[in-house]
Amino acid sequence: MDTRSSTIRPRIESVREELRRHGLAAVLVPSSDPHLSEYLPERWQGRQWLSGFTGSMGTLVVTTETAVLFADSRYWVQAEAELAGSGVELFRIPTGAATHPIDWLASHVASGQTVGVDGDALGLATAHLLQRTLKAAGIALRTDFDVLAAIWPDRPGLPGAPVYEHVAPQATETRSKRLARVREAMVRAGASHHFISTVDDIAWLFNLRGSDVLYNPVFLAHALIDASQATLYVAAGKISPALRAVLATDGVRIDSYDRAGPSLGALPAGSSLLIDPRRVTLGLRQRVRDSGPEPIRVIEAINPSTLLKSRKNSTEAAHIREAMAQDGAVMCGFYAWFEQALADPAQAGRLTELTVDERLSAARSERPGFVGLSFPTIAGFNANGAMPHYRATAESHAVIEGNGLLLIDSGGQYLGGTTDITRVWPIGTPSAEQKRDYTLVLKGTMALSRTRFPRGTLSPMLDSIARAPLWQHGLDYGHGTGHGVGYFLNVHEGPQSISKTIPESTMAMEPGMVTSIEPGLYRPGRWGIRIENLVMNVPAESPEGDTFGEFLEFETLTLCPIDTRCLDRSLLDAGEIAWLNRYHAMVFERLAPRVSGDALHWLTERTRTL
Repeated sequence: MDTRSSTIRPRIESVREELRRHGLAAVLVPSSDPHLSEYLPERWQGRQWLSGFTGSMGTLVVTTETAVLFADSRYWVQAEAELAGSGVELFRIPTGAATHPIDWLASHVASGQTVGVDGDALGLATAHLLQRTLKAAGIALRTDFDVLAAIWPDRPGLPGAPVYEHVAPQATETRSKRLARVREAMVRAGASHHFISTVDDIAWLFNLRGSDVLYNPVFLAHALIDASQATLYVAAGKISPALRAVLATDGVRIDSYDRAGPSLGALPAGSSLLIDPRRVTLGLRQRVRDSGPEPIRVIEAINPSTLLKSRKNSTEAAHIREAMAQDGAVMCGFYAWFEQALADPAQAGRLTELTVDERLSAARSERPGFVGLSFPTIAGFNANGAMPHYRATAESHAVIEGNGLLLIDSGGQYLGGTTDITRVWPIGTPSAEQKRDYTLVLKGTMALSRTRFPRGTLSPMLDSIARAPLWQHGLDYGHGTGHGVGYFLNVHEGPQSISKTIPESTMAMEPGMVTSIEPGLYRPGRWGIRIENLVMNVPAESPEGDTFGEFLEFETLTLCPIDTRCLDRSLLDAGEIAWLNRYHAMVFERLAPRVSGDALHWLTERTRTL
């Protein structure tokens, strides 16, 4: 029996029963939680539980007759496989930020009917768009409909792992100083209070970390800040008495997690509240008294902490460079072993994508300051590499043998930084077409890495630079070129995003920001290529001085050879070859003191001058 038929179909039917019971035409189930996190605690993995689709992003819509999953190009192949036999249809959308689920509801639900959604897990900005679109179509919206509460009998509770301090030397700024900087921003915005839900902002602001969310060292909490006090709303038992006392010295009090909403509803008359509409849910926004006598004045703007934490200071930058060197040493040791294993006849048929994940993760775990992986390791050989967010499993994985390309995207969480690196390695003899594709992707990585730009440039404006070498050959990729990276925090953090997204003023590139550069090319059923480095915005010297303003450039942080055996040298110009040689010289200089034996030999071979 198809397990998807035996598990997913009954769950979808249970949803439909709830729709009929409440007089609703459809329900929207986003991939989000009350903190709008990317990686979700089990309690809020309802979209996955209902559909069987395990990708990190996607939106499910269930009507009384139809069930549709909306997913972007990163997940199309994966979604097709996971949805087969479930009765859930795949709707292909261009990007994760697309509005297709909302537009679909407006065109498939009849005027006069009602759509349900759990407002506690729906971002405010998305909610505004949903409300406007449905209202224009004559469709009502009910925002208190948590369908999972009724049909998920063994739904997990809140995670209970303890919260711990991020301390010096890796924590480079005191909690009191960070709170003071946020309060200064509140004054400039005219706010007496500031409410925060995003867990990375809270972890950074309070110098705290946790393990409530896989791969991100964060914990579930809300925070309310005024001129003299800050309140953390967190589940009971997660803050030890000793830590509570430490926090109290900085004017931080602890309240229960479920008190966040009521506290918003009890703000003093005449208060002005700063919230970020992209980083707070509709359900929490609705708790604020913004009408009637003496309403609370609501100020909508980006969280000050989001901007502040994106700009790493010089001490943090030094710790990040150390984390990159630790990670680079891991890569040298792993790849040295891997290439030897590939050449060993006794290993024939035994090296799989799972082997890569296991060995690479184990190697990282031995490095100083390592806390955990920063995301699930992606090891995709040939056709599997064409799925950008592929994850090998015991039930479905490839043996690495023959000829082709192996894509490995991996990273670690260190006390002093977060890493994320993608490399593609030849297995056997790569074809001429594979070399061409590989070289064009690398040209995109180098083109953006070499770019200088005025300070304040909106990050999406840089996206086309990485795509241009591919566009010249009629090629493109469906994901963004780069994402912001946290400091021992989330591997995906804003506000900057090098992508096709609509630019906003908050996406301005500023010194100290860490961002990925990762163009790619994917041929479904054949192979995938992505070459990724992390870079940091640093001041650039200009021959014109400051006549035309301050300029920035990228310092490449990631330390790992880029395989030259896959290159089509005829496609590279002298400047590109020079950049690659300089990069490899830096990689060797930084990593050689940290490795020995086979790893040093491997590093020496892979960084030879072209």
